[in-house]
Amino acid sequence: MNRFLNRGTRLLRLTALVLLLILFLSLPSAAETEDQTDEQEKTIAERAAEAQKDIRSRSVGQYGMLPVYGRDIQDGSYPVRVDSSSAFFRILDAQLTVDGEELSVKITVSSLSYLYVFPGSAEEAERAPEGEYISYEEDSGHAVFTLPIEALDTPVPCAAYSKRRKRWYDRELVFYASSLPEDVLRLELPDYELIEAAIRAYDAGPLEESRPSAPHKLPEPVSLPRSDGEYSIEVNMVGGSGRAAISSPTLLIVRDGKAYARLLWSSPNYDYMILEEEVYHNLSTDGGNSTFEIPITVMDKGMPVIADTTAMGDPVEIEYTLTFYAESIGDKGMIPQEAAKKVLLVAAVIIVLGGVLNWLLKKKRK
Repeated sequence: MNRFLNRGTRLLRLTALVLLLILFLSLPSAAETEDQTDEQEKTIAERAAEAQKDIRSRSVGQYGMLPVYGRDIQDGSYPVRVDSSSAFFRILDAQLTVDGEELSVKITVSSLSYLYVFPGSAEEAERAPEGEYISYEEDSGHAVFTLPIEALDTPVPCAAYSKRRKRWYDRELVFYASSLPEDVLRLELPDYELIEAAIRAYDAGPLEESRPSAPHKLPEPVSLPRSDGEYSIEVNMVGGSGRAAISSPTLLIVRDGKAYARLLWSSPNYDYMILEEEVYHNLSTDGGNSTFEIPITVMDKGMPVIADTTAMGDPVEIEYTLTFYAESIGDKGMIPQEAAKKVLLVAAVIIVLGGVLNWLLKKKRK
């Protein structure tokens, strides 16, 4: 009996070790990163730099706007509407303070991604002494900057320093005088909507060149005839250098009848993805491989996306195409990560059983 128990214990331990070894070998290698040759890096960086000149940067303000200065507004503090040229520099709230000729605005940015702002261009900020940088105050996970401005209803240059990328970015803001209470303005504002309508009727050229882009619509996920829940789906990715990969099958989430994908990259160096101008940030906060949840806007056809990687030093946006296959939708357990969890669970059960057998054996000997 003792011999049988000893043999069974050794067999259970050996089986657990084999399962753990299989799991270890199946996990993505830490070496699967975006390391490139110098020529590959140069090619990708140049292509991305050209694409970045136009992407997500837009005009702000309205055609024909005239500046509104401090002398045109009664002293006091007022909420004011603001428009930003960048989707990455999203402002949740703005409070205008008027003190004689001086104007300042307290802006609440949607995250803590920016360490400083500077009233000027990124080039001017790089040359300026650090004492001229404007630091933030934290408020409920948001950054609050107090920025001096010259006037409302005119583009205000505002350089923003990225904490993660350690570089300055050019932004433009417009604060709208029309959003102030009517009784605080000492002048009558032009009807900019009427001006736009008139120009559109008689000569669309100047208007189309200078008017701000219309706000983009959020990507619309496809509908799926499945109950809300979690599934697996095969996804194919092409583009980039071919060194980075997305785990497939990946997690498919059906929410309110709409399809969303939870993507796991083979690298921890991706900080955001872009789909139809909407920015999706990395969900991984523990230093693990980058993870994103994005809507699936089309099935069985290529879905263009952009992913930003810091693997090559400076951030680079790379174009990819994802294809999700509707016929491959299956059980969540088919996802590699879920399978790994099952292996770990089985190994844990075997180890526990081995411990129980050892305990029985020792008890019997006593």
